[in-house]
Amino acid sequence: MKVVVIGCTHAGTAAVVNIKENHPESEIVVYEKNDNISFLSCGIALNVSKVIEDTQKLFYSSPEHLQSLGVKTSMKHEVLDIDFANKNITVKNLLTNETFEDSYDKLVLTLGSWPIVPNFDGGKLDNIVLCKNYDHAKTILNKSPKAKNVVVIGAGYIGVELTEAFEMQGKNTTLIDAEERIMAKYLDKEFTDIAEAEFTNKGVNLVLGQKVQRFEGTDGKVSKVVTDKGEFEADLVVLCIGFAPNTNLVKGKLDTLPNGAIIIDEYMQTSKQDVFAAGDCCVVNFNPANETRYIPLATNAVRMGTLIGKNLVNPTLKYMGTQGTSGIKIYDQCIASTGLTEKVAKNTTKFNVDSVTVKDNYRPEFMPTYEEATLKLVFDKDTRKILGGQIISKIDLTQYMNTLSVVIQNEMTVEELAMTDFFFQPHFNKPWSLLNIAALKAL
Repeated sequence: MKVVVIGCTHAGTAAVVNIKENHPESEIVVYEKNDNISFLSCGIALNVSKVIEDTQKLFYSSPEHLQSLGVKTSMKHEVLDIDFANKNITVKNLLTNETFEDSYDKLVLTLGSWPIVPNFDGGKLDNIVLCKNYDHAKTILNKSPKAKNVVVIGAGYIGVELTEAFEMQGKNTTLIDAEERIMAKYLDKEFTDIAEAEFTNKGVNLVLGQKVQRFEGTDGKVSKVVTDKGEFEADLVVLCIGFAPNTNLVKGKLDTLPNGAIIIDEYMQTSKQDVFAAGDCCVVNFNPANETRYIPLATNAVRMGTLIGKNLVNPTLKYMGTQGTSGIKIYDQCIASTGLTEKVAKNTTKFNVDSVTVKDNYRPEFMPTYEEATLKLVFDKDTRKILGGQIISKIDLTQYMNTLSVVIQNEMTVEELAMTDFFFQPHFNKPWSLLNIAALKAL
């Protein structure tokens, strides 16, 4: 059995390793446009802030490792076309410009995503950079020491983390987003208010509810970002507007969402026989809303890649969907969320949405120290099912959202969560878990 894998970041690496483990006799060929694999872009901000000094530590695998497993790893090779009917692909060696054809028995598409880059006036000026892969990381690390005024555009997780990193390096930092709040997809206002206060207290300029119109420059380099409401000096601009599936290769050939995300079944099979897909190029089943959505996350990617290894020959292990669980640390605040926020639930679903928020010290007050935590539950008043949750505290309590992710996945109600068994030990918590307390309040 010959397996061709196109693209090899998180989903691709997971797929290759698991295919080789489950089908050691298989011939696996990887085609990857870049000269590296498995780069954790979520660590770029940590690298900028010098929490992680060595960029190389953000790799967890390598072409050499895959080759040691018996995988033919072809780096700097771009797949130009796929003939699904005849199971052939056309490949270009980017080092020699040679073009050749290859065949497959099974095809794995782990094409990933690419940053959304609107066609801004002045967008070609130097020092306007992206933040996605290893090359982008090197560019940011090379340019940032010389920069005085840094503007980050996009207040999702990557933009927020970079903003903190640049401020920690002493830069005059501005964060711009068209939304009225930072991280609006992941958190409700009572949580983003706390996060925003952390930034403003550090002197970060939050420019929210403004749309970037153009860039202006001097001597070919960016010097100013112009929005619909103001102008901001910048000698380095990082675009973190969002991501889109990198699926032009299969456009019109496979079933996709309008944005190009490849539609797959619960065994990672695409609309073509023997063609599988995983990671940021795909749709996911978003369990809280019971809908198919595009949610590019590394956690989804490695799970889906692993499932390809299990399901390549026979449907064996089903994809369980996702709750979109995520976490972030902003200065002293540890924040996590899962499922639907109250605002997103009300705006995008037909649920009869309600929520409760509790504030309590995370462990007994007789302990030498304790910190307050704020936890929110979002639920459907009709079915009583939990739809989402968020937590914030100066103590790392983010694992509560992993627990709540399982609650949502198993379609538990507030009544069930209220009486769920959790341990008690004064070092860690109170007799009633914060999740119990919130669910009891919902009753």
